[in-house]
Order: sequence, then C-alpha cells, then structure tokens
Amino acid sequence: MTGIRFLGMASGLPPNIVEQIMEGERIPVKQMENKKMVEDDKLKLISDLDTKIQAIPKTLGELMGTRGFQANKLLSGDPNIINGTVDPDNVLTGSWAVEVERLAHKPGALTGGFVDKDKTQMGTGYIRFLTPEGKKEVYINGSNNTLEGIAMAINNSGNGLKANILNDRSQKDAPFKLLVTGLATGDDNQVEFPVVYMLDGDSDFFFDQTRQAQNAKVKVDGFAIEVPENTISDIIPGVNLELKQASPGREVMISVKEDSEVISGKIKEFVDAYNAVLSFIQGQNKLQKDKAGRERLGPLGGDGLTRSLENTMRRLIINPQYGTNSSISRIIELGIEFSRGGTLNFSLEKFQAKLVADPKGVAGFLRGDGFQTGFVPTLKRELANLVNANFGPIGIRKKGLSDKIKNIDQRIETKEKQLEKKEESLRRKFSDLESKMSKLQSQGAAVGGMAGGMAGPAKA
Repeated sequence: MTGIRFLGMASGLPPNIVEQIMEGERIPVKQMENKKMVEDDKLKLISDLDTKIQAIPKTLGELMGTRGFQANKLLSGDPNIINGTVDPDNVLTGSWAVEVERLAHKPGALTGGFVDKDKTQMGTGYIRFLTPEGKKEVYINGSNNTLEGIAMAINNSGNGLKANILNDRSQKDAPFKLLVTGLATGDDNQVEFPVVYMLDGDSDFFFDQTRQAQNAKVKVDGFAIEVPENTISDIIPGVNLELKQASPGREVMISVKEDSEVISGKIKEFVDAYNAVLSFIQGQNKLQKDKAGRERLGPLGGDGLTRSLENTMRRLIINPQYGTNSSISRIIELGIEFSRGGTLNFSLEKFQAKLVADPKGVAGFLRGDGFQTGFVPTLKRELANLVNANFGPIGIRKKGLSDKIKNIDQRIETKEKQLEKKEESLRRKFSDLESKMSKLQSQGAAVGGMAGGMAGPAKA
C-alpha cells in the first residue's frame, strides 16, 4: 500500500515482515467475505425461488379470462373449398352444411393486346366509367397516353378503380393488355366498362372483354343466400368463413368444437410451473457436494422457509374448494395429483374426459367467482401472500439477506480502513527500527576499527 519498502534488513527480520503481520490481521476480513459469499448464494436462491413462484399465476392468466375455458376450433370438410376462423367471444359450437354455388366477383374489363407497354401512343381523350358513385372520367393527354401511362392515370384518379398491365404470352406478337377492375365484389359494386374516346393514336385502344360484378351464392343447411363477398361473417354465429372455390352440388361440413388440446396445454403449463417450485425445494433437501468436495444439504436444505413453503404448496393442491357451484371440489378430480416423488402428475386423458363431460363444472371449480372462491383465485391469493415484499415470508427473507449483506460490506469497508492505517503505522515503525539498527551497526564497526588501530602492529 505505502511507498516504504525494506531491502536488506539490518535488524535481521525478514523483508516481508509487514506483509506477514498484515496477512494475519486480514483473517477476519476473509472470514467476513466468506460469510458474505454464503449469504449471496442464499439470496440468489431465494430470488430464483421467488421468480418460480411468481411464474405459476402467470400460467393461469388466460384461464381467468371471460372465455378462458372455451377455446374452440373450426373444422372444414374440405378447406380447399371453404375454410374459416372463429371469434372466441361470439362463437357457438355445432355443425353446418355449406355449399358454395359460386364465388363473388369484382367487375372488370380487359383491353386487346399491344406490342409494348411504354412506347405505343394511344392518342388523347378520355375514358368514362359508370360506377356506383356515378360517371367517372379519366383524361389522357400526350404525357400519359402509353399503356403504362393510362394505368397510372386510372390508379391516381381516385375513382374506385384499379388498373394493371398483364403480359399474356398466348399472344406473342401483342402480349401487353390493360386490366381494369373495381375494388370490391358483389352486385352493389357494379361498374359499367367503359366509354373510350381517344383520337390520333398509333394504335386503337379499346376493351374487348368485360365481366360484371356478382354476389357469391351459398347454401347453409339447404337454404340459399347471396352475399357480396367471399369472406362471410354473419351466417354462422361467431364464424368467419372464407370461400375458396365454387363447388355446386357438394356440401362441405363446417364444425365448431371445443379445442380441448389448447385448454389442456394451459393446465399443463400450470403443472410444469408448480413442479418447478417443488423440484427446487426438493433439490435443496438433497445431499450436494460443496466446493471442498464434502456432501451437504443445499444452502436452503432444512430451512424453515422452504419447509413452510412446501407445506403451503401441498395444502393448496389437497384442500377442497367451496362456494364454486361446481360438482368438482378437488383438483385431483381433474387428473392432477401428487406422485410418489412429491411433484404433480397430470393425466391428460382424465382432464380431457372431465372437460368434455362437464365443461361448466371444470370452469366453475377453477375460476369460482374470480375473486374469493375457486381454485385459481385461491392459488393466486396464497402465492401473492408468499412473495409480498412487505409481509410475505419470501419477501421478508430477501430483505433480511440483503440487509445482512450490506452490513457485512460496511464491516469489511471499516476493517479495511483500519488495516490500511495499521499497515502504514507498522511500516513506519519498522523503517525507524531499521534506521536505528543500521546506525548502531555502523557505530559498532567504527569502534571496532578504532580498537584495532590502538593496539598497534605485533612485535617480531
């Protein structure tokens, strides 16, 4: 630490005498550092346990929603003809026979072919369309009278029309054609194509093919209806159907069923999160090799906190639920029970069978009134009490360990300052000692020399 160093020691003491003394003086510091490491390890474990406990109610969040236990899926007898999705807030389970007689179309018109799309001049004038909003005219001048220019003029007109250029390789001499369509399907979006008035062009510009807009026609359980689009949301409650292709005379069964796999997956996530806590506690109570190779319990093994926590976790699974208006009173009836190893087992088959037989009973047992009764509210309330930062046992233990670590840090800092002063004092004292011893040795050597001189030379 200090600039004082000893090289040759006149006193005969070792040159590193101060370091040796200070090494002994620092033993209490090393003891405190070791103790801090132990407390740090415990705090990390408690924080990990806290995280695992808080993960349990997160897995149950979706189950507490309005439709947490009503996951449904749509099944189509032929998804290539008709498919769809469900609206979870409005869907009803059931089956419907749907026949797609024809698809809805947008109105459209196609020109004849041209040799290029950006050179041939089509003349000047206008193109008139009759849309649901009335007559719409697109004016063409010398700056936009190629096929590309006309397409751009129509797209920029804001008249509810879309134009694009097709490359029809069936007509190799004149493959480029302009397709103009309306933006929406159905009879109510009819467009009459068009009146073309163009003068002085290099080539005649005209539409030689047109197609009217039309509604889709479907039969639902034998009843025919027309709809303006190929996406239908109002003929089966809570179902959005997508018509893919017409297939007159063929009925496709559309079914909406409970998606038990999704609900079971949510429960499985809960069981896994619960087991993560139980396995953590069990791991602390098993013999482990420490850094010295000795077998000991984990840092929290046999700790009163983990024993109490394990008892609470088991009690939450074993205890019955009251006031849920469900025929189910214990979670064991849903295929969740303790194994011989002390963690939870989940029987998917048993849960799904109970869910199919009594979905309202399962929902009632798990959700209760959403606040005071029910397995999930009870579980969330109890676990929240465990990790509460102010009064929960885990929160209190975390705070106690943090305070203890801070206290050790302060004690180490104070002791280091004391040792620093002591080392400086020792170095000064030994420096003074060396200086004095060196002078004494010099004086002794001088006296010895003088005595030798006074005796004179020896007589022959």
